[in-house]
Amino acid sequence: MLRGAALLLGLVATILFAQEPAKDPDSFDIEPPLLIPDRDREQPAKDAPSTPRDVDLAKLEKEFERAKRNAAGAERLYKIGALSKLEAEQRALRLVHLEFDLANARLVCAKEEMLAKEKQLSAGEITRAEIAQTETGLAHAIEAAHAATAKREQAELDAAEANVHRQEKLLALGSARKSDVERAVQKLTELKSQKN
Repeated sequence: MLRGAALLLGLVATILFAQEPAKDPDSFDIEPPLLIPDRDREQPAKDAPSTPRDVDLAKLEKEFERAKRNAAGAERLYKIGALSKLEAEQRALRLVHLEFDLANARLVCAKEEMLAKEKQLSAGEITRAEIAQTETGLAHAIEAAHAATAKREQAELDAAEANVHRQEKLLALGSARKSDVERAVQKLTELKSQKN
């Protein structure tokens, strides 16, 4: 029995001495992966000044289509009780904001195209008749941007009015504070003053 214990003790001692001592108690043999990969490569891109051309028109169009589907389904989800009325209103407001962003991005692209055509015209590469279609496209883009701006302002005003009524009802039920109502009214008056 004593001999078995000594043999076991010798085996344990051999295993412990055979292992290489750890050089740094905080280091691992296998380093875990970085949580944000390629952080060093992304840093210079953020430092560069952004230009209006950096707006990805295709990405905005996809986001707009997705928001359109979400807003269309929100009313149905609200009626069956799966979504709150506030969430449905926020989805509709997001759709209006994306429509505004998309119209402005298209306007920027149309302006850039017009500038390029004007440079070609001044260099004598194209005729005045060839620039007419670009002018028409720019006029439509300006009109769409103005319509989207008006629609966004009206949607924000409607959302602020709905929020005031919601906060007043919550205050009457005892679920809101008077400061919440005051904040909602202040936001509404700010939006009204900006519109005028």
